[in-house]
Amino acid sequence: MSNANEDSPSALSQVQSRAVSELLRVSPVADELARRFQEAGFSLALVGGSVRDALLGRLGNDLDFTTDARPEDVLKIMRPWADSLWEVGIAFGTVGAQKDARVGDVVQSFEIEVTTYRSEAYDRSSRKPEVSYGDSIEEDLVRRDFTVNAMAVALPEKKFIDPHGGLDDLAARVLRTPGTPESSFSDDPLRMMRAARFGAQLDFEVAPEVVAAMKAMADRIEIVSAERVREELNKLILSAHPRKGLSLLVDTGLADRVLPELPALRLERDEHHRHKDVYDHSLIVLEQAMALEENGPDLTLRLAALLHDIGKPRTRRFEEDGRVSFHHHEVVGAKMTKKRMTALKYSNELVKDVSRLVELHLRFHGYGTGEWTDSAVRRYVRDAGPLLGRLHKLTRSDCTTRNKRKATALSRAYDGLEERVAQLQEQEELDAIRPDLDGNQIMKVLDIGPGPAIGQAYKFLLELRLENGPMEYDAAVSALKEWWAEQG
Repeated sequence: MSNANEDSPSALSQVQSRAVSELLRVSPVADELARRFQEAGFSLALVGGSVRDALLGRLGNDLDFTTDARPEDVLKIMRPWADSLWEVGIAFGTVGAQKDARVGDVVQSFEIEVTTYRSEAYDRSSRKPEVSYGDSIEEDLVRRDFTVNAMAVALPEKKFIDPHGGLDDLAARVLRTPGTPESSFSDDPLRMMRAARFGAQLDFEVAPEVVAAMKAMADRIEIVSAERVREELNKLILSAHPRKGLSLLVDTGLADRVLPELPALRLERDEHHRHKDVYDHSLIVLEQAMALEENGPDLTLRLAALLHDIGKPRTRRFEEDGRVSFHHHEVVGAKMTKKRMTALKYSNELVKDVSRLVELHLRFHGYGTGEWTDSAVRRYVRDAGPLLGRLHKLTRSDCTTRNKRKATALSRAYDGLEERVAQLQEQEELDAIRPDLDGNQIMKVLDIGPGPAIGQAYKFLLELRLENGPMEYDAAVSALKEWWAEQG
């Protein structure tokens, strides 16, 4: 692989073999596609994140290309070649495709995006970028967000193109912009959040001049749509090092615009230092919840961990005895979580699940050392529903005390609760708690038709079931008749 920028031969030599092996793996599909573009009189280059990840030795099967061909020409070239094609990004010059190709002895599926050389900028009052097409790859690369994403490999000759020193920055693990950060962020303010996101994903440092521009231009994020902000926030939170990215959002003032509840957790300590730093506590809880994940990153759990205490600033009270209280912060926090997630256009289901976990995160602390009745355990399971597994993880993660004796006691108490839940689930099928009589049986026993009374009777029997556990049919009928008689 030849280098179009010889300023950093030593840095290149360190990663060249790794990159070549990665590129050889994808060459069956990349070279074939490049030849088709070449035959049609156009250029094609692997670009951006694909080149960065090849140099890092982590290139996947999602490949990004750039070309001087206009979108209509890209469609003509790719339509007879691709297994499937989509045009959802064509207004921005991007054509997507899926292609199966044999790599060694295995057929692999590749997700491909080909984007026409372009430049884009935001109007001061617009939420959508204006797209104009370019004629050179150098022009295309200078508009990219960061130097580590502004490298390309021209195909099929595999010529390395790095006009902005991305390779040096990759070796130094630092994020810089190809031009001035002010110009880059003016073109697309979302790049400020991308800086935080890439820092979290790659564990890179963000260059001081980039951080300074983020602080100076934080208010520009307000013209970006909630959906685009949400997607960047999700990628950051699901990354390997979310604390790094979230801290940068808070420190630069971006969080004040996109997630103001987070910086609001930085409560000043009272003079006696009698309550924790809620902001730092929340980040620790997030990291502890991540450590309990079993099947990869869990957005629902991570959002709940991050937001579980956002009701504390609004509920903080200084008591006469000098203590600080946060009564009902879980209820207030659940409402705040719902409002913020709705504003960020999260799905109704995710909003419901995360706010429910925030609401329930303190419930366990009434358990003490096992004083709950079986009825209380049943209600805990019933209220958590399908979120019970996540509630277990969130509750365990919420212990950040440095007092080892207290931490051990809490852990043992929760072990005991989980054992009781498991025992009752085995005995009673707790996951599907229902009354011992259904609606039709209730109508038959009471000899009445459909109406509000059926719902009231159902609720009575459900409470009875939660309180006493499963009942035999005759006992349930007797209890229902006795209740009905009391209703007059």
